[in-house]
Amino acid sequence: MELKNRAAFHEYFFETTYVAGIVLVGTEVKAIRNGKVSFNDAYCQFHQNELYVKNLHISEYAFGTTQRHAPSQERKLLLHKKELRKLEAKTKEKGYTIIPLKIFFNEKNMAKMEIGLGKGKKIHDKRETIKKRDVEKDIKRYLK
Repeated sequence: MELKNRAAFHEYFFETTYVAGIVLVGTEVKAIRNGKVSFNDAYCQFHQNELYVKNLHISEYAFGTTQRHAPSQERKLLLHKKELRKLEAKTKEKGYTIIPLKIFFNEKNMAKMEIGLGKGKKIHDKRETIKKRDVEKDIKRYLK
C-alpha cells in the first residue's frame, strides 16, 4: 500500500528523492495501513542536525487503547549522516525545501517515507504542467 502526496508534484520541481525511515508509535502504523494520512502543508525541517516531518496528519486509530498518538505531531526521519548533510546544505540555498512525497511499507513491513528536494514552481510553470498532462491524456484517449 502506498499513500502519495499528489499536490506536491503540482507545486514543486524535484531534483532528487530519498527514502527515509520514519519513527512512529504503535497506533500510527495501524492508521497508515488504513490510509488515514493527509499530506496537506506537510514539509520537512532540520532541528539539531536531525530531520523532522511537520504538519503530516495521521488520524487517530479508531480501535486504539489509551495509548493514542497526537495526529499532527513532529516525526523524526531516519537517513544516513552523509545524506542529511547534503540535504541540509541544499536547504540553506534560496528556494529549496524538503517535501514528503509518499509513505509506504517495504518488503520487511517497515514504514518508509519518500522525500524530495524541491524548488517551488511559478504560476506559468504550473500552467505548463497542466498543458502537458492534458496532451498526454488526449494521446492516450486516441490510442485506445
